[in-house]
This record gives sequence, structure tokens and C-alpha cells, in this order.
Amino acid sequence: MSILPVVTYNDPILREKAAPVEAMDNRVRTLIDDMIETMYHSQGVGLAAPQIGESLQIFVTNSDPMTEDLDDEQDVGEFVFINPEILSLSGDDIRVEEGCLSLPTLRDDVTRPDEVHIRYLDRDMNPRELKASGWFSRVIQHEYDHLQGVLFIDHLSMFKRRLHRSLLRKIDAGNVKMDYPLKPRTETSAEGANAATQTVENSHTVENSHTVENSHTGDAG
Repeated sequence: MSILPVVTYNDPILREKAAPVEAMDNRVRTLIDDMIETMYHSQGVGLAAPQIGESLQIFVTNSDPMTEDLDDEQDVGEFVFINPEILSLSGDDIRVEEGCLSLPTLRDDVTRPDEVHIRYLDRDMNPRELKASGWFSRVIQHEYDHLQGVLFIDHLSMFKRRLHRSLLRKIDAGNVKMDYPLKPRTETSAEGANAATQTVENSHTVENSHTVENSHTGDAG
């Protein structure tokens, strides 16, 4: 297994809708194993394929580090989600601080429904459904967003996104160092930083809804 570099938010692949996995083969199996290894090395609780430069509908999770001190949430272990589809969101809207491996050092409060019902394929391409709540649900929703080209900062108000503008410029310029590998920038001109600023200022705010339409330690992917 290999530890793969994580792309940061300025990479266009993070804004694409990922393609479905058509079949399981050795390449996809190796990709999943590498994603899991990368997630653990980065001390994350989730990782989506676009974050390591693959525009495929795959994400992996292990939310147990977030629940080890909570009496009301049980450990669930490691999961692989292929071609997932969120069927419904329900429960109370819960506001919790989130982070993201593709937005290193940036954290903010995000409101999400407490419960999720999701359909997916496991790593053997068997169809599955599950209902999750608490931290497991939050990690699933965060990683599912990545497959739709959505970052957690898109859930913030325009005002709050602008408060993070300086840090986003540092991330965009490659001036944030982490203990896990980040994908090198492909452009170093000032145009990149300017584009990042415009992305923050002009991107729309994602509204949480309990119906789905058309569908650092402990950072989600």
C-alpha cells in the first residue's frame, strides 16, 4: 500500500462530480487500499477519491477516533463506499466544527442533519444500505459532498468564507506545511491566488435540507 499526496482545494478535480465505478479490478482495489493507508497516515477519519486526484465515486471512513470518549456513540470501524447515493437526511440539525485534509489547518462550524440513510456498494461490489447518526453520519455527509464537487466551506456563509480568505491564499500558494504529503501546485503565478480568492467570494452557500435532490486529528477528508 502507498501513501498518496492529498490535493488541496485549488485543484479543479475537487469541483467536479465524480464518475461512477463501473467494475472492480486490481487498479480500483489498489486505489482503495492506498486511500485507507493515506487516511490513517494523515490522521483523518475519511477520504474521498477526488482528494487524491481520482475522480471516482469512492470514499473511505473510520469515524472511531471522534467517538472514543463518547458514551452515546459506538465504534463502527472502517467502511468503503462505492457509488453511494444518499436516500434521505433526517433528525436535528447539529452544528459541529469540521476540518478537511484538502483544506489543511482550516476549521469552522458546519450544520448538518444528524441522521443519514445511504445506499452504496462495498469493496466487493455488493449492494448495501445503512442508516447512521452522530459522527459517522457527519463523516459520511462530508465525504459524499466531495463526490459532488462540494467542500465544507461551501456550507459557510459568505461572510465566514471571507474570514478564511487569508488562510486559503496560503493554502493556494503552498505555504501550509503538514505532516502528510500534499500535491504540489501545477501553477505558481499570482493568477492562482487571485482565482482562489474569487472562488471563496463567489461560490454559493450550500443549504442543508432533510431531502436530497438529484443526488487536524480527526479531520474528515
